Amino acid sequence: MRLINVKAFLRREKLIGRGKRVDRGTNVFKFCDDEATAYAILSHRWIEQEVNYDEMVRLEKMEKGEQDEVRGRLGYRKILDSCKQAEKDTYEWLWVDTCCINKESSAELSEAINSMYRWYENSKICYAYLHDVHDSSFPDEEDDKTYPKFNGWPEWFSRGWTLQEMIAPSNVQFFNRDWQPIGDKRKLAPTLTRITRVPQHILTDGLFGNRPCVAQIMSWAANRTTTRVEDRSYSLLGLLDVNMPMLYGEGKKAFHRLQLEIIRMSNDQSIFAWGGFFRENQRTGSILADDPSFFWDCNEMELIGHDEFIQELKDDIPGGDLPSIEEDRFGVFPITNRGIQIWMLLRPLKGSASVFEAMLPCRYYSDAPPVHIYLALWESNYYAYFGPWLGFFPAQGTLQFRQVYLKYQDIPHRDVTFEIDHSAVIEEGLIYCGSYPSENMGTTLTPTSVNPLSIKVYSNSQANCFLLVCIGQCFGHNWIHFVYEKSAITKKRYSWGDYAKEEYNKMLARGPEHIASKDRVPFLGELDGRIWVKHAGLPGSTWTVRTFGIVRERSKKCEVRIEVSQDPRLCNVSGEWRDLSNIEVGESFLCLQALSHGH
Repeated sequence: MRLINVKAFLRREKLIGRGKRVDRGTNVFKFCDDEATAYAILSHRWIEQEVNYDEMVRLEKMEKGEQDEVRGRLGYRKILDSCKQAEKDTYEWLWVDTCCINKESSAELSEAINSMYRWYENSKICYAYLHDVHDSSFPDEEDDKTYPKFNGWPEWFSRGWTLQEMIAPSNVQFFNRDWQPIGDKRKLAPTLTRITRVPQHILTDGLFGNRPCVAQIMSWAANRTTTRVEDRSYSLLGLLDVNMPMLYGEGKKAFHRLQLEIIRMSNDQSIFAWGGFFRENQRTGSILADDPSFFWDCNEMELIGHDEFIQELKDDIPGGDLPSIEEDRFGVFPITNRGIQIWMLLRPLKGSASVFEAMLPCRYYSDAPPVHIYLALWESNYYAYFGPWLGFFPAQGTLQFRQVYLKYQDIPHRDVTFEIDHSAVIEEGLIYCGSYPSENMGTTLTPTSVNPLSIKVYSNSQANCFLLVCIGQCFGHNWIHFVYEKSAITKKRYSWGDYAKEEYNKMLARGPEHIASKDRVPFLGELDGRIWVKHAGLPGSTWTVRTFGIVRERSKKCEVRIEVSQDPRLCNVSGEWRDLSNIEVGESFLCLQALSHGH
């Protein structure tokens, strides 16, 4: 590692300050072995006025005006004060990330980032400089007035890189804006735990031989930010004990690569336990999380040993239906081009053949049951599956120990807008009650990866029936389905909104099956779009529903027309989709007329 020679730096600064000539051969840097050298190290919040490696090397060769500009920066004053503190503490060498890394060299930058945790860990003392603390004591309570942008605490605690800089060194000394000492890590451990959620024993004893599960470590970085998106991942390398090359410009893919590296090196299944209590706000798709915030509620998560995990399952599953689980299979999951090959315990959700509850050998806190996540089967692979209140939808059936492939590639989200024409439904005497979720009240809908489904509710008070038309997107495919129930609200004594919410959960659980039935229909038309029709009798009634849809690929629109009618002759008509793409739109309406008369 490249270190600042404290005496050489201070001597040069003294000569420049007095206007005296500096030997142009003066070298304030030297490469040293981090394991054999006693050095101090600086942890700080980067600001705009930092000084880089090239400026530090050229300082004595600069013209006076440029020299004064560099020396007047806050970043330079920070380095100077760090050197003064190191000299006071009798350390000859100091490392500062702003100027000790030549960032013009991608190889040097990559090496430094992969080594940084070790460099902080091997330092004799770490100076944590809190530039926004003016008091002479460490803040012990949240103060939103003084620190309004950073959850009531100094900005140092909100940054991604400072997490490892707090944990790795055994000796961390905190300083305020004026370089007055305001406390050390060991004595402040209870307060630091409140601020950061890092356990006290990690702060006092470090990670050596005491490393928590992956999900818990990720949770410590959940609320932290970095200037570059990629640094949210790179700043976690040392904490997670992995190495990987830097690829600035890859965005959130850096966090996906980080997770794959962890999976290659460990069998810690807590890495799949993200989403937790906030699953309704997540997107269906890759089994990998998009960033550390997805692990926010995993700060007490712990792994469960194989034997204890089996016993937990035995206690939870009646009737002795637990399958035989081989430990060597359970702990191995290689990464293949198809997905992550892994053996998992699965149980289907009620009424669904494509959405499963999967059990993981970890728990959110001591004495909690094993974590379960939801997976959806689509085209022979399994994807992370989310939806509002999906966790309250019961799993049933036999628990199966099955080898599956978990997709780690993202699925495409196709931007599409549904334009709904339900005038024919209203004309037949049905009343439009509303939509669930409530924000989709209009006749124009745009599904999102977080909110992929909308339900339109219609009622007929005379027939005491309710018709639900479900429109959404799943795995990049559009789908439409409808549900009919007589006396639903009267029987269960709840509102149409509660009824829609219940059916919403059922639709989510069966979404992959609905799009599969629609996509099995052969494509008969042009590449520009498709014309679909579905005509079905509603069970236990004389009502039929006819759904007609035109999907325009280039315009990213799906025009949907819904019609209802009463005809006893059609009550047993099956609800299969048909493709009318090989005929003109006008002819399609004629075909629909024919369908409505049983032809």
